[in-house]
Amino acid sequence: MNHLTNFTKGLMKENPVFVLVLGMCPTLATTTSALNGLSMGLATTFVLMLSNVAISLVAGLIPDKVRIPAYIVVIASFVTIVDMLMAAYVNSPGPGGEPSLYDQLGIFIPLIVVNCIVLGRAESFAAKNRVFPSLLDGAGIGLGFSFALTLLGAIREILGSGSVFGLQLLPKSMNILVFVLAPGAFIALGYLIVMVNKLKK
Repeated sequence: MNHLTNFTKGLMKENPVFVLVLGMCPTLATTTSALNGLSMGLATTFVLMLSNVAISLVAGLIPDKVRIPAYIVVIASFVTIVDMLMAAYVNSPGPGGEPSLYDQLGIFIPLIVVNCIVLGRAESFAAKNRVFPSLLDGAGIGLGFSFALTLLGAIREILGSGSVFGLQLLPKSMNILVFVLAPGAFIALGYLIVMVNKLKK
């Protein structure tokens, strides 16, 4: 049951975006569409899971004085893998000549290294627990982050451009352009946090 709790807590009870309000920079910057939000979330989930496992394995070997730099080196290794995979496989322009997914996410993929969610889970959980619970913790927090980014991206995409995952739902005359801009991210996220708090109560 404890293992299940490690996995499920990140989905809602300790959701990094809606509850802990962490990782706001990529949350607000990359959620101009549902696909961008989902891609950013899954990339972060990959890094969370593998860095949690690696740090759980080596935490006992790392001196206290250098633990944070050591964790960052571990995290940076997995971020580099994600960055190289995305550069290789999702770096082609879209059919309409729009920028590739890799170009749209841009600097925010390398910046996963300093995402407080990843480093926070390494320090507070992975370094103090065994491998399997650490893997589940990374998966749960990562999927909670992915869910939040995808939901926020979908809402902004529907309201701002009338589509979601490329499927046109609303006529262009109904587009509210502010939602594809930075202020729209703050507005949509604010309402989502209010709704989550209402549901929790």
